[in-house]
Amino acid sequence: MKFQRVIGSLATRIILVGIVFVALGTLARTLVLTQYLREDVGAVMATQQLTLANYVARDIDQNILERQKLLQQMAATLPLDQLNHPAQLREWLGSRHALQSSFSDGFVVTTTNGQVVADYPERPERAGLDYGDHDYIRVARDGVIAIGAPAVDPVIQKPILPMAVSVRDASGKVQAILIGTTALDATGFLSFAPNDRVGEGGSFLLISPRDRLFVASTDPAMVLKPTPADGVNPLHDRAMQGYRGTGITVNAQGVEEISAVASVPSTGWFVVARIPSSEAFAVIGRTQQYVAKNTFLSMVVFLLITGGFLIYVFRPLLHAADHADRMTRGDVPLEPLRVVRQDEVGHLTEAFNRLLEKLQASQAKMEHMAHHDVLTGLPNRALLNDRLTQALARASRNQTQLALLYVDLDRFKPINDLLGHEAGDAALMQIAQRLTEVVRESDTLARVGGDEFVLLLTDLQGSGEHAKAAASAVATKCLDAIAKPITLHGDQHTIGASIGIALGDGTVSPQDLQVAADSAMYKAKQAGGQRSYCIPARPAIASA
Repeated sequence: MKFQRVIGSLATRIILVGIVFVALGTLARTLVLTQYLREDVGAVMATQQLTLANYVARDIDQNILERQKLLQQMAATLPLDQLNHPAQLREWLGSRHALQSSFSDGFVVTTTNGQVVADYPERPERAGLDYGDHDYIRVARDGVIAIGAPAVDPVIQKPILPMAVSVRDASGKVQAILIGTTALDATGFLSFAPNDRVGEGGSFLLISPRDRLFVASTDPAMVLKPTPADGVNPLHDRAMQGYRGTGITVNAQGVEEISAVASVPSTGWFVVARIPSSEAFAVIGRTQQYVAKNTFLSMVVFLLITGGFLIYVFRPLLHAADHADRMTRGDVPLEPLRVVRQDEVGHLTEAFNRLLEKLQASQAKMEHMAHHDVLTGLPNRALLNDRLTQALARASRNQTQLALLYVDLDRFKPINDLLGHEAGDAALMQIAQRLTEVVRESDTLARVGGDEFVLLLTDLQGSGEHAKAAASAVATKCLDAIAKPITLHGDQHTIGASIGIALGDGTVSPQDLQVAADSAMYKAKQAGGQRSYCIPARPAIASA
């Protein structure tokens, strides 16, 4: 029996379902491993990007060094006697340009102060230019080959990179400055073709930290644009401070990317090879989609199986809850629920039935207390008002009369004062019993105050005089019943009453009747008591 109870237990069934959930949870935890996959793939992609960045940086560095060497060789062989003969010097520069086109935009020879002596190709616009304010002229004068900041040449209106070296005589004195310029977009120099990338979104950047400029980029629109402000791209900020390596960062456009930074030693520049994280981790996304798809299918199967199982287990509970809900809405009467199985659901249903019985008993008691006087058990003012409203509606519908008798006891206060409230309560209970014996079952007798009763007579047929006579007859019976001596503590006491009668039909309101009956009662009391007084009720507007 105990074994069967355990097997049939709701807890046991839920535990079995929980075991299935744990098994599926194991599958879910495997998804966490994708984080480790992300780290591994990220490391591989970072290494790949760093290899590319180093390769590009070495290529750029080689191009720069070749041009520096060539410029130094030209400076060493430049004929100093032609410095005073610009045409001949230009011809000499042209012959060197024809043999070596590394400097795609030609050469310029200036004095040590930066005044143009000769250029090739010849461009008259340079005649008035002064190169003396350029940093690379000052550096070259000091005997160091200088690389200027990439900029747009004011003569040819295109981005160039200038290099400068001093021209010395036999004694080592600087006689002139030789400048070689190369277009940034010259083939095989610093430019990156659109297909120089890894994947669809990968790209390269060449950055000059000294000038805070993009020297070259896979995106031509970025060339010679200023680098992002500090704080926009954390990895870029570190690279500007000298960091060389890899990292995952968010660029100025808000795109997360894997970036690698490599130095160009000859210039102090650095190359950035980058690829969007979304593209680098695309394989992880496909893996997650595959796992998610299979997990979803597994969940569907799981839900079908578990759903059917739970429906079977909880069907009685669901039926009980639905039936209880219908009872609360009033669709069906309150009644005990059927016990289907002797498990936790069955025990809960039995407990609900017991609770329902207590609730019904309590509700009936509270309903009675809400509408009846506690001492006498007669209807109270709330129930009287409800029945009065119904009686007026019925009188309007059936063209009948009704009467409201307001009964106020005479000489009741001395009993309370002399004998106490217990004696007063006993007197009220006897009077309530006597009045109950006088009225019809269809009428309503209510206690509305300490020693005040109201009697509602309904469905009085005939004219107003006939209704008045019937109401007066009932009032006389009430007076006779109340006037009989009452025995309290072994002594007899006589109590009288003053009764106000208000007659009405469906045209008056409950308030009109009550006001009229109360007014009639005071007239009876003023006349000496132990009598009744009758007045017809009038609508409030008519009486005004």
